[in-house]
Amino acid sequence: MQALYDVPAPAKLNLFLHIVGRRPDGYHLIQSAFMLIDWCDTLHFEPRSDGRLTREDLGPPLPDNDLCLRAAQALQEAARCPLGAHIGVLKRIPAQAGMGGGSSDAASTLLALNRLWKLNLPLTQLESIGLGLGADVPFFLRGRNAWVEGIGEIITPLENAHQLPQARFAVVKPAAGLETKSIFSHPTLKRDSDSATILGFAAAHYNFGCNDLQTVAQALCPDVTHAIQWLESRGLQGRMTGSGSAVFAQISRDVDLQGAPGDWQVGACENLMLHPLAGWASDEN
Repeated sequence: MQALYDVPAPAKLNLFLHIVGRRPDGYHLIQSAFMLIDWCDTLHFEPRSDGRLTREDLGPPLPDNDLCLRAAQALQEAARCPLGAHIGVLKRIPAQAGMGGGSSDAASTLLALNRLWKLNLPLTQLESIGLGLGADVPFFLRGRNAWVEGIGEIITPLENAHQLPQARFAVVKPAAGLETKSIFSHPTLKRDSDSATILGFAAAHYNFGCNDLQTVAQALCPDVTHAIQWLESRGLQGRMTGSGSAVFAQISRDVDLQGAPGDWQVGACENLMLHPLAGWASDEN
């Protein structure tokens, strides 16, 4: 069949994360700023005419029914598409890191197969499918750094006067990971932060607020503390992203990031102004 695609799936960092309340159904209400970075997985797509969906791990092994396959199945069912695909996944974004790797893979899968199968579904429909896969998937589908509220479904692009400055970051993923559920269910988690505003955030993009999940994460996973201390030893102010266990800090180009423990993943990353696949689905029918 015709086209083959190799597409990126970028990670994100939470520049801050406040919990401002909790709904009666138990879901937490958050405020956060999501920023795309150039630490990416790579996904390879080949069309199949037999309707089958298969996956090949080109790097570390993934669970049998990972988010790439689940996204492909959901899109296939929603569009009643008779075509299939073979998906190759080169996984670079670490799991249980708070960097959104699985959600990003799902979003890139939806965008790529929407084009490969010539479905032409609008972005709003892809977002509806994506939200059933994970709360962060719509953010990656929209493809812009964003102010995020509610349970993650209220997404406001950070554009024009609120656009993030170009910057460089150290991202450190220690060996241990963290389960999101264990943090959000913890009895000592702070759930009453004051509401913030985009205007206040824009006055100090990279020094705003805190991550309300970090204290609990450090209690559950000492490696988070060790990673922050490792950044501090290099004169950097570290902060956890998402529900961890990865931490990050803004850096200059001459910062030495050598010498981390051998089972840690350490990278120097640039932020992205746009997702590499931005515009692959239209905003309208």
